[in-house]
Amino acid sequence: MPKGDFGAGVEVLERAFYGWRLLATGFCFAVFGIGGLFLRVLVCPLLNLLVWNRAYRTALARTMIRVAFRFFVGLMQGLGVLRYEIIGRQRLDRSGLLILANHPTLIDTVFLMAFVKRADCIVKADLQTNLFTRGAVIAAGYIFNNHGSELVNDCINSLECGSNLIVFPEGTRTPSDGQICLKRGAANIAVRAKCNVTPVVITCYPKTLSKGEKWWQIPLRPATFRIEVKDDIEIDQFTNNAVSDVMSARHLTTYLQTYFAEEIQRHA
Repeated sequence: MPKGDFGAGVEVLERAFYGWRLLATGFCFAVFGIGGLFLRVLVCPLLNLLVWNRAYRTALARTMIRVAFRFFVGLMQGLGVLRYEIIGRQRLDRSGLLILANHPTLIDTVFLMAFVKRADCIVKADLQTNLFTRGAVIAAGYIFNNHGSELVNDCINSLECGSNLIVFPEGTRTPSDGQICLKRGAANIAVRAKCNVTPVVITCYPKTLSKGEKWWQIPLRPATFRIEVKDDIEIDQFTNNAVSDVMSARHLTTYLQTYFAEEIQRHA
């Protein structure tokens, strides 16, 4: 085959695969939405009807969400939408973890909740009224971010009950320029709960589903997610110097800001 014909053939295959991934991405998002409706319309009402113990009902709902998200992640990988690897996954096999992660893409929450047992998280209050998410987030008893002054107490109670609390300290997805900016809320939880931090560093290349991007704006090649669960950061080094909780949280936030920025740059 002439060299020019070979190059043209490769280009045709690349375009065909791109088209397939675009269709597969749309299909996956449709499955996600239908799954959310299924949970709201059928599964969650059945849980409320058949399981009267609230704690047990919440645990069952969280388990079902984890299994559903595992299926969703597997579906995306199986259809060629993305690839992923998880490093240090064994560190998640504990209870009462405060998991802090950076937030480069729309589906970071899906990945973490697919692989973290007994997962709790802080979710946006408007998910209570979202057609696709209302049933699941209420049944699972997640913490809504409109609880005001009670938010930190709710998080501490969750940790003390043995839940693994997932928090994105940025509060929203990382801006398109890649510069992270952490809020102090996550550090406040760690300091007041006297809880070590389990950092998770998420990188995605090529970039996809980042802030401001629509689901159909997919990269030319499948995105590869790298999710690394790092060693715990001991909270004592920030709280044992007799300073106030406010100062301890400030120092921890500064430390985490540098920590995540360096880790992300290292894998860029």
